[in-house]
Amino acid sequence: MLTLTVLQRQNLKARAHPLKPTVMVGTAGLTAAVLLEISRALKSHEVIKISVQNGDREARKAMLDQICTELNAAPVQHIGKVLVVYQPQEDAPEKKPARRTGKPLTKKQLGSR
Repeated sequence: MLTLTVLQRQNLKARAHPLKPTVMVGTAGLTAAVLLEISRALKSHEVIKISVQNGDREARKAMLDQICTELNAAPVQHIGKVLVVYQPQEDAPEKKPARRTGKPLTKKQLGSR
């Protein structure tokens, strides 16, 4: 499980605020299919909200710990039935900008940029 500093957690809370829950955990609990879906969402979004339908606070806390441990993620926030989880994306190789071929730009064209 990853750990976050207070400043990192504040920034992630701000990023997660406008988001809607991406994954919902139903009454069946945290199944393998739900964990797989959470993993997919984290790989594409980094920060996600998870809605849990369980009424027991301690069970939700245990789910958050299990998610973060199994997926090597960091818990950001747990408010009511919503969990916020963060997993940094692996560094993808940066694409080089496509090189333009053709005539070079004139001074007038360069000045208007």
